[in-house]
Amino acid sequence: MKILVTGAAGFIGAHTARTLLDQDFSVVGIDNVNDYYDISLKEARVDWVNTHQNAKHFSFIKMDVADRSAMEALFVEHQFDRVIHLAAQAGVRYSIENPHAYIDANIVGFMNILEGCRNHKVEHLVYASSSSVYGANEAMPFSVTDNVDHPVSLYAASKKANELMAHTYSHLYGLATTGLRFFTVYGPWGRPDMAPFKFTKAISEDKPIDVYNFGNHRRDFTYIDDIVAGVISSTMHTAQPNLEWDGKQPDPSTSKAPYRVYNIGAQTPVHLLTFIETIENALGKKAEKNMLPMQPGDVEATYADVESLVKDVGYRPSVSLEQGIAEFVAWYQGYYKS
Repeated sequence: MKILVTGAAGFIGAHTARTLLDQDFSVVGIDNVNDYYDISLKEARVDWVNTHQNAKHFSFIKMDVADRSAMEALFVEHQFDRVIHLAAQAGVRYSIENPHAYIDANIVGFMNILEGCRNHKVEHLVYASSSSVYGANEAMPFSVTDNVDHPVSLYAASKKANELMAHTYSHLYGLATTGLRFFTVYGPWGRPDMAPFKFTKAISEDKPIDVYNFGNHRRDFTYIDDIVAGVISSTMHTAQPNLEWDGKQPDPSTSKAPYRVYNIGAQTPVHLLTFIETIENALGKKAEKNMLPMQPGDVEATYADVESLVKDVGYRPSVSLEQGIAEFVAWYQGYYKS
């Protein structure tokens, strides 16, 4: 089986590619390796994948999913069996500064993926959505049956648009699609723009950390190994039509088409100050905190109801916060020799 992983130089993408190699799949990884954050970290992730004992079954191509002609040629050449689409312009706050980047990567890019899958009979497309789609919704835990029509950032709106576009292709062309709404992911090789990395870096360097919403955020922090296990299990479990779907009482997470949307998280929201304390304990150092108000586009809490993913694909997060943070800090200190 040949699998395309987009965003293969990214945090989740690199881990996914390596785990697929563990399972003896043939993997093609693509990424445009943009400068949204440190390019050298992205390149190091690709090098890390290439150290795998099955690396002969991995090929990396520098390519932008928004490049229509390049994507068309890629699908013609490789005839993928399944696609794991993780490439995106990430970041809630950056979407306020540079909105066009989100349309290019997340809308145009996703269109190219859908067309490639449709025209080349891909068996199953699994793509990254986001917990940010819940937006102004305050019902906890977030359920895939909830209304998600009130995004509070363009990033969130682009991810909701991906879900709508996927359903259209599932309905019109029978393309099996599964969207995974990721909740805050952390672990080795993590993104420098996210809180776990920023906090660890600042505390290590005896610099203050910015704590937004005066520390009152709660996040469903999810360790990378749990996320990747869910991604790959979902990829192998092809979305099926829900024969009991009722258009008079529509379930937004399923359809009469082969379409599914799932939450993928730890199902255990953690208070931000508790999260910081866990990093402090792993580092053996205390943080100096700048307590700041909520930022535009942010939400106070995320909390995943993952029962449908547990039921359908056997997903079961197992890594504790203390274990996951210890693994991340150990990687950080080794990688940066701090």
